[in-house]
Amino acid sequence: MSDYFAPLNDIQFTLDHVAGLGRILELESFGDIDDDLVSAILNESSKFTSEVLAPLNRIGDEHGSVCNDGDVTTPPGWKQAYQQFIENGWNGLAFDPAHGGQGLPWLVATAVQEMWHSANMSFGLCPLLTQGAIRALELHGSEDLQAIYMERLVSGEWAGTMNLTEAHAGSDLAAIRTRAVAEGDHYRLSGQKIFITYGEHDLTENIIHFVLGRCTDSPDGVKGISLFIVPKFLVCEDGSLGERNDLRCVSLEHKLGIHASPTAVMSYGDNDGAVAYMVGEKNKGLEYMFTMMNLARHAVGVEGLAVAERAYQQARDYASQRVQGSVVGGSKDRVAIIRHPDVRRMLMTMKSLVQAMRCLAYYTSGVFDLSQAHPDAESRDEFAADLGLLIPLVKGWCAEMSNEVAYLGVQVHGGMGFIEETGAAQYLRDARITPIYEGTTGIQANDLIGRKILRDENGHVLRFMAKIQDSLNNVSAQGDSVAEICQTAEAGLQELRNVTDWVLEAGASDASLPAAASVGYLHVFSLTVAGWLMAVYAAQASELLIAGEGDQSELSARLVNAKFFATHIMPRLKAHADALVRSSALVMELSEDLI
Repeated sequence: MSDYFAPLNDIQFTLDHVAGLGRILELESFGDIDDDLVSAILNESSKFTSEVLAPLNRIGDEHGSVCNDGDVTTPPGWKQAYQQFIENGWNGLAFDPAHGGQGLPWLVATAVQEMWHSANMSFGLCPLLTQGAIRALELHGSEDLQAIYMERLVSGEWAGTMNLTEAHAGSDLAAIRTRAVAEGDHYRLSGQKIFITYGEHDLTENIIHFVLGRCTDSPDGVKGISLFIVPKFLVCEDGSLGERNDLRCVSLEHKLGIHASPTAVMSYGDNDGAVAYMVGEKNKGLEYMFTMMNLARHAVGVEGLAVAERAYQQARDYASQRVQGSVVGGSKDRVAIIRHPDVRRMLMTMKSLVQAMRCLAYYTSGVFDLSQAHPDAESRDEFAADLGLLIPLVKGWCAEMSNEVAYLGVQVHGGMGFIEETGAAQYLRDARITPIYEGTTGIQANDLIGRKILRDENGHVLRFMAKIQDSLNNVSAQGDSVAEICQTAEAGLQELRNVTDWVLEAGASDASLPAAASVGYLHVFSLTVAGWLMAVYAAQASELLIAGEGDQSELSARLVNAKFFATHIMPRLKAHADALVRSSALVMELSEDLI
């Protein structure tokens, strides 16, 4: 397994020239933050992730977390690394300074999170869930609950979890059976939850579970779900920890990947019922949980980007060192396999996909910041609507592409990729969870096509496509060096218009057709946005090249990378578009017994 080095130059270029960091730092909310501070944070994060987290990645994969009679022990070195993590303030980068956070843009925090997950995805999952819990508490929790839990969650002193799924229900949250009985100023909660990431561990002294449940007098279905805080240890009035709550870890799942991340089966209320505190209003739990879910979905897309970056680095380094065969049409001398055209094709595919994923994930983070901090209310609403379109793309497409990149990483290694000692297989195993958790790719696609397109009464998707067109008009005016890239992006945008019209027409007559087409539509939309952002990326590189600014070889490489994406990856868009229009009806044509 090769060492991890954060791609700081690519990260900084994407922040500055694609995601619009400069525009965001001009907002009043971030008035005390400048480029020098951001650069310092990125450099320190690079050191921490490469020197502390990355060396634990292989250890965590081999050792895993262990459950013994309900107590979970993380792998060797985990506790020390986590303590250093919170002492350095990494957990609270983007949260309110009033609660102990650092008040940075989410865009900057996203770049740092990419480094966490590239270095050690299993480790990064713990703060990922805590951050979602903080967001839900910040927006929906009472002042009393915030006073008790917020500061220690922001610091990372306490960890947070998200408890949705039950064994019989899966993704169908309407079917959950966890029950809550009112008792004075709190509730007694009972039920069992599965797939709870970091549901039990030894990294923090307390774990604050955010649990979906149903009050005894609430209606069935999603309209009767409430959200509860259920602490592992009850908190006394003076802030100290009291008695252990009535909850326990039943077991840990044995998983394909992310072995060091403890995925727990959690049981609540085996005795008198777990003491639980309602978050917000009764029966609005699903709405509140989606606050956590949307943040987590974006974070999963960043995980996909991150593990893809690590798989690419591993494959590139191996290909540079592995000597095998001779150059086609050249001398008979044996050469490193990076000189073979097909290996180069795979590495270029990996590299261009990683950069496109980074553009999409970072741009979306910038949109989140603008939706929160822009001074104009109408603009905030507009950016929030953009965010609703972009989150399913980041989660769904980046997760799918992470699997492709990790797959190619194994392939570059040849037979050695199938051997665990090289490390390539771990990235493939770890990446495989990203299209599944926090909602499968199909769930992301149905959210996009069902909630964001078919119910788009205000025509926001059309305005978003117009925004892309306006940007491409500006980019294409910058010269011949980016002309082909822009033309490909514009052709993709036209395909998106066409399939969106088809979806709206098909959905009016047969609701099953958009559902059958949804994943294909997600790919069309994702590739359109990625192709546009890569055109912006290329145009910015071209402008700097012409001006003679920056590292000329790096800028030239960025142009080649963007052109490869346009010519090698973007043709997939047309195939997805044709398939969803021509064959979505075939999905349901066979009877069940013939499938």
